[in-house]
Amino acid sequence: MPVGEGPGVYSAYRAGEPAADGPLGEQLRTVLDLVAPLLHAGAARLWHPHRVRERYLRYLVTMHTVIRASVPLMELALEHCRGASATDPAAGPLGRYLPAHIARERHHDTWLLRDMAAAGLRPERELTRPPSPEVARMVGAQYYWVHHFHPLCLLGYVAVLELNAPEPALVPLLAHRTGLPADAFETVRLHAEIDAGHSAEVLATLDATSAPPSLRSAVRLSALHTVGALVDVLDAVTAATDQAEREVI
Repeated sequence: MPVGEGPGVYSAYRAGEPAADGPLGEQLRTVLDLVAPLLHAGAARLWHPHRVRERYLRYLVTMHTVIRASVPLMELALEHCRGASATDPAAGPLGRYLPAHIARERHHDTWLLRDMAAAGLRPERELTRPPSPEVARMVGAQYYWVHHFHPLCLLGYVAVLELNAPEPALVPLLAHRTGLPADAFETVRLHAEIDAGHSAEVLATLDATSAPPSLRSAVRLSALHTVGALVDVLDAVTAATDQAEREVI
């Protein structure tokens, strides 16, 4: 059963659920530490040496479909912050955080297009393929949270992506295992270098909010959903490569 559709991510969280009080960013960090092994296992499956070159190529295309939605999602959340009530306890800190983060994240999808080209793919061809349902489920849920509950929920999603950035050691490992040129790993390398600082900022923004209990719960749910969905995204890349091998055989 895919992790995002099963009990794994929620049972792992409930096994050590943190107290309801305390700074929200600190609390969310605790929540994500509890479920981190699920993501680590998905990454281990993805980067298994067998056929890792094919999986990395598919990973580049898949992550482009994720990252190209980052700035539009944050712009939507910022629009909601600007239209929020002056008494909203969370819209202020979020509205102050988003403009700088939008500027930092802009054009990261272009980095991936360059990596695809360096790896020998044709980006214009790859972009004609529909995104996977796993990506649509992970990213699309954030449009719902922002539109129909509160834009602060987006930071649960952002925190998962920032706190689970690639390790710097992954770049030389993948280069060795795939035989691809160094230019095919620029996005992985840059995210490994910069996302530690970004994760501290998103958690500090959550700490600065005085969100009511219902909103705190929604941020945690958004993050937990993202963890399960991200594992499914990674597993779908792994499964597609394995399926392609079986069809060749």
